[in-house]
Amino acid sequence: MTQTALPETLQTQNSDRLPTIFSAEFRQETTALTKRLFIQLIRRPTTLIAGILQPLMWLVLFGALFRYAPVGFLGDGQTYIQFLAAGIIVFSAFSGALNSGLPVLFDREFGFLNRMLVAPLVSRFSIVLASAIFIITTSIIQTLVIIGASAVMGAGLPSMAGLGVVALVLILLVLGFTMISLGLAFAMPGHQELLAFIFLVNLPLMFSSTALAPVAFMPTWLKWVACLNPLSFAIEPIRYVYSHSDWSWSSVVLTAPWGDMTLLSFVLELLIFVGLVAIAIRGVLRRGVA
Repeated sequence: MTQTALPETLQTQNSDRLPTIFSAEFRQETTALTKRLFIQLIRRPTTLIAGILQPLMWLVLFGALFRYAPVGFLGDGQTYIQFLAAGIIVFSAFSGALNSGLPVLFDREFGFLNRMLVAPLVSRFSIVLASAIFIITTSIIQTLVIIGASAVMGAGLPSMAGLGVVALVLILLVLGFTMISLGLAFAMPGHQELLAFIFLVNLPLMFSSTALAPVAFMPTWLKWVACLNPLSFAIEPIRYVYSHSDWSWSSVVLTAPWGDMTLLSFVLELLIFVGLVAIAIRGVLRRGVA
């Protein structure tokens, strides 16, 4: 009786530890970790200020650089500011998400993360979700500033429904790249390696997307790269709702080398991207931290 009861007891204990995002304990963990990140931001607001000023400088400088682009360069009668605003919005959110692993890695190097992980956490995914909530909030602030600045520069404003699409796309993008960054923070030996990775992929991902130039302007090999780039999955829907007030989920947003891509297909690709990243980092989050 005792020998059969013991495995059942252990099984019950293990089942109690199974993470659930609907539990009060998980919400409490996520709230506490999110609050900590915002307290750090309040104490060091220069991070947010720099995160707002940098995309504004990109918007002004690149807007001025391509102000006299040839007629028909963008198609659909878009101005370059309208075209560029979507790329700057996505790149700002992407940069914040890609850097989200650095605070966790510094916590790891100072020993705070080890102390947190030996605590009875319901799920380590609360660390991911807290970082994602923090980055999404700062990204929304950046997005509102960019939309306002681009409107002043003559780009106009998206509709309320269009703003909803912008928010949805940014949430998915930030969640995906935040999970990548935090997975690397758990796996890499130190912050220098993570910084090297960020420097390696940051600008190449941007310049190989549709952030600064349309697909029609690219050579064939770069068209394939751009249309498979996760940043383009977010840029193109935002760009379309930014300049079209009568959009629908079946609207053709981009003509890729393999065929037409609709607004819905881009959102689904972002969902697939987030799902694949979640599966990939699941094992990393379960490891102990040295």
